[in-house]
Formats: sequence, structure tokens, C-alpha cells
Amino acid sequence: MRQLSAGAAALALALRGRAQPAAAAGPAPKKLGIALCGLGGYATGQLAPALKLTENVELRGVITGSRAKGQQWAQAFGFPEKSIYGYDTMARLADNKDIDIVYVVTPNALHPEHTIAAAWAGKHVISEKPMATSVADCNAMLTACRLNKVKLSIGYRLQFEPNFRELKRLARDGDFGAFMTMSGGLSFTMTKPQWRAEKKLAGGGPLMDLGIYALQAACMAAGGDAPVAITARELPKKRPEFFRDVEETIEWTMEFANGAKGTFSTSYNGGLDRFRAEGTRGWIEFAPAFQYGGLKVATSKGPLNLAVPPSQQAGQIDDFARCIREDLESPVSGAMGRRDMVIIDAIYKSAAQGGRRIEVTV
Repeated sequence: MRQLSAGAAALALALRGRAQPAAAAGPAPKKLGIALCGLGGYATGQLAPALKLTENVELRGVITGSRAKGQQWAQAFGFPEKSIYGYDTMARLADNKDIDIVYVVTPNALHPEHTIAAAWAGKHVISEKPMATSVADCNAMLTACRLNKVKLSIGYRLQFEPNFRELKRLARDGDFGAFMTMSGGLSFTMTKPQWRAEKKLAGGGPLMDLGIYALQAACMAAGGDAPVAITARELPKKRPEFFRDVEETIEWTMEFANGAKGTFSTSYNGGLDRFRAEGTRGWIEFAPAFQYGGLKVATSKGPLNLAVPPSQQAGQIDDFARCIREDLESPVSGAMGRRDMVIIDAIYKSAAQGGRRIEVTV
């Protein structure tokens, strides 16, 4: 009962003070229904508040290993208890016409299983990043979605954040010239054991969890291109007993076809949150770079002071609804998720081979 009360309190706190979006003039299109698959910290702390702000999507179900937790969510969001599913009953989603989308927020290694189950139930899918823990699993997810004619999107929230949208515009329009030098990364100190430090569930260490943000930013600054080669090295572990089967810290360099290079690092034993891209006629720097809010961005022409929405995730989810309604491919598609898994594989391969240069083919 104590755990149940704590979960209810956490959900209530996540939703407290979140204003509903203002009503639009004229009749609004019917909202699409979404079910969250996995009700851990990210679902509670970020997606629950976001789904109180989305204009085109509303929560109509959950998939969880805890019926009691599902009941808390049903009460908080007003959907019927018949829309609470277990991981072993996801096939029954096919009979629920109120649910159009499943957002998979389970540990990395479970993304393929749950994405494929949702696809075979005829639901469009958002898979949280990283898409999977292997390219083969990414391929299986893409195949299942294609066979069932459903769309697949990856939870790359920063692709919809205004400052990162400006980074992509600068790369496209060339205001600062081509970005030829990039650097930065994301790190924090992990103090408690959790699934993110277990290879069986996470697929790797901080590269999968944190480094993928820097990888994404580098590809944005490169105009959406993937790198052509990778070199990497894993640093010696300071806490080997804590990080038994995943890296603690890893550094890597990305080479792009036009000669641009990016050098990055990520760690579960440090403090770093920065991204910088230098062009031939200017530069842009994010510090902090990858948080859920409060990003600070400077450029060679002065600071960016862009208006930002209250939730990155709300914009991400609403955009997927737009893609479904207009029958468009998501800008953060399964193909992008697979691309990033190819790059991650190359980083791990180079590090395992003592920093050998690995060519990348996506």
C-alpha cells in the first residue's frame, strides 16, 4: 500500500499545475487516442504532463505489469479500466478502437517486443530512444510496422525543440557556413543501481542513454547526414563493480563526407551537458544542451532567446498525430532510429578494437 500511495502521489505531482491548451476557434478535429506502454519515471514525470497539453492526442489506455498502477492512471486520465492491458495481453489492443497509438517506454531491450506487438494489433507506434539495442531488432520493428501498414516514430523530443530547430535551419540555410567542427556530450553521475547499467536490458551504458543526444545533434548540424566513419575509445572504469558489463565513459569522433568532424563523450561518472558547432562564418553553442527545458544557447551573433513551449514531448507527440492524419512519414522515423543504431554499433566496434577507424554505412 505504501508503494501504491507513492505512485499515486508521483502521478498527481507530475500533473499538478499543468494548464490545458486553449480551445481553438471552430470545431477541433477528434483527438487520437494513445496508450503508454510502461509506466516508469519518464512516463510519469514527462509524458503524463505532456499528454495534458497535447492538442491532437489524449491518453486512453496503458500497458503495465501492475494492475494497481494502471488503475491510478485510469482515474487520473478518465479512461475506462477495460483499457488497462498487461504486456502479455497487448494483442487485445486490436479490439480497442479508442486507441490509435502506442508509446513504448519500456527498457531499451524490450522496445522491439512491444513495438512489434503494438504493430500487429494495428496501432501506430512511438518507440522511446534508443530504438532498440541492435540493428537486427530495428529491422524487425520496421518490418512489423510495414507489414501492418502502421507508422513508426522514435522519441527524439529535441528534434521539435525551437533551439534545435534553429540549429537545423542554420545547417540548411548556411548562415554560419557549413558546420565543420562539433563537440560536446552529456554525462551525469549514476549513484544507484538501475536497469540502465545492465547490458541485458539497456544494451549498453551511457552511449545508449545519453550519448545518443550528442549523436543526434551532430547529425542535425551536418544537415541531416550520417557520418561516414567513426573512431572511439572506452576509458578505464573508476567504478568497475558498479558498471560490470557496460561502459562507464566512452569518447568518439564522427567524420562526415564534407570533411566535418565532431568529438564527443558521455559518461555515468561525470558532469557534462554541452553541444557546440563551429561554421566557416560563425558558431552556435548549447549549454545546457539536452535537458527537458531551460536550454541556454549562444551564437557568434548573440544569444538565442526563442520562445519555447512548456513541453518538448507534447510537440513531439502532436507532430506524430499530424503525420498519421496526413499520411506522412514522421520526421523522426524508424529509419532515423535505425541509422542511429548503426552509428552506435560503429562506436562500440571501434572502441572494442582499440580505436580502429570504422566506416559507417546506413
